[in-house]
Amino acid sequence: MWKKAGLYAALASVALNVAFVAMWIAHAAPLQDRSGGIGQRAAERSVWCPLHRQLQVTGAQWRQIEPRLRDFQTAVGELCRQVDRLRSEVIDLVAAEEPDVEAIRAKQDEILATKRQIQRRVVDHLLAEKEILTPEQQERLFGMLRDRTGCIADPPMSNPPRGGLGRVLQHRDAIPANETD
Repeated sequence: MWKKAGLYAALASVALNVAFVAMWIAHAAPLQDRSGGIGQRAAERSVWCPLHRQLQVTGAQWRQIEPRLRDFQTAVGELCRQVDRLRSEVIDLVAAEEPDVEAIRAKQDEILATKRQIQRRVVDHLLAEKEILTPEQQERLFGMLRDRTGCIADPPMSNPPRGGLGRVLQHRDAIPANETD
């Protein structure tokens, strides 16, 4: 039973982390060069989010997106801090002289519930933005998300020499061939 719970926890963790990292990567994506008039360049400077500059959102679109984006970032940031706190509590429970397996499982359930909240917020945010973006912008957004997500991190406890999170944040094309084995 412990193996089954651990498997579900790992799968849920990977799925939620992929969604969260995908949003982070999308928001930190580098700008592509493009030419435009003076008005377009001024509008681009007012869009502080690299993702939305890359999507070339209009001023009207940005006025709708920005407040939602700020709310999203605040809410997800708080939930991530909550997951970190819960993970620390799990480590403390496991490190105890006589670990309470039921208490550990209860904390794992809290972590999974919080990660479900994060995933729900990510999906809700994407659906809200989808309504604002043009079909071409939607295609670019979802293309970027597809290209930059995946389970390329090493599994927990595998002691990878190249690191877990740093590896996840790299684009697949930037990983040398000998590291993809």
